[in-house]
Amino acid sequence: MVHVDRRTLLKAGVTATAAGALGMTTTGTAGAAVPVPAIHPASDWGARPATGTIVVENHKPTYIVVHHAVDPPMNNDFSLARAYYVSRFIQNLHMDKNGWIDSGQQFTNSRGGYLTEGRHRSLEILRGGTRHVQGANVGNHNSEVIGIENEGLYSTVDVPPAQWNSLVSLVAYIASQYGIAPEFIKGHRDFNSTECPGQVLYNRLPELRTAVGRVLGVAVTRAEAGWPLLKPGDTGKKVQLAQQFLRKSGFGVPADGVFGKSTKDAVAALAVQAGLPRDTCTAAKVSDETGFLGADVWPLIVPAGRSTAAWRADLARA
Repeated sequence: MVHVDRRTLLKAGVTATAAGALGMTTTGTAGAAVPVPAIHPASDWGARPATGTIVVENHKPTYIVVHHAVDPPMNNDFSLARAYYVSRFIQNLHMDKNGWIDSGQQFTNSRGGYLTEGRHRSLEILRGGTRHVQGANVGNHNSEVIGIENEGLYSTVDVPPAQWNSLVSLVAYIASQYGIAPEFIKGHRDFNSTECPGQVLYNRLPELRTAVGRVLGVAVTRAEAGWPLLKPGDTGKKVQLAQQFLRKSGFGVPADGVFGKSTKDAVAALAVQAGLPRDTCTAAKVSDETGFLGADVWPLIVPAGRSTAAWRADLARA
């Protein structure tokens, strides 16, 4: 189920100039009307007032970032009331546990396919199409991203059809407002060392980019390879390469291709030394993500002299 405001249609904001700047190739339907999804404002679900100033960035976001919200535990309540409850739960968690001024994400997508505003003013500013509200959902990248929490844990199960459809609808609308090419639709793990948005949902990001491109009327070019995510218990060539890089960085780990305790401890220590943010996502509540080796750790250990794109491509093939 996609909840669309039938009274309003937005002409796609992806102009030929913006599309070209982002590497988009327009197709026959480029510039077609993009339906504006129904997004329930923070006032609808009883949001608490923010405890600080909402920062509005004076530029458009570069990336649309997909998350999964592992708390509250998912169930088969697909109602609007449930969507409101989830929004309140996440806001309370972010404010009371994380110490943030408001919900960290700009928007929330329920398992029933209902869309709600997260951080205050996100909907208002999105409608303007020239600036964006700074959230707190991607460590060290919040000035350049707009984030969507998807209710549920998607490490081993798939999103319900209604939630998938509403995700496509929302991402297409955001992309059209800001002229963001589908290749710039990312998962949280593309920026931080986290499981988020879950392996199953992360694997569907190419499908999401294609679906959004279809709505926008643009052809989707292949996204660059991302940094691989390695976790304790993993084995193989990528782990062995990471261990070799860690050894060159001064950590006494084996190079046996097994992500054991010593490798986990070395990665965790490196993350602390570098001041990398931790627990920026509720995924960390389900499994201990300490020592995960992902997008913000790889650049600290790969040898200099090559571009990050080259390293990511090589690691993808390893």
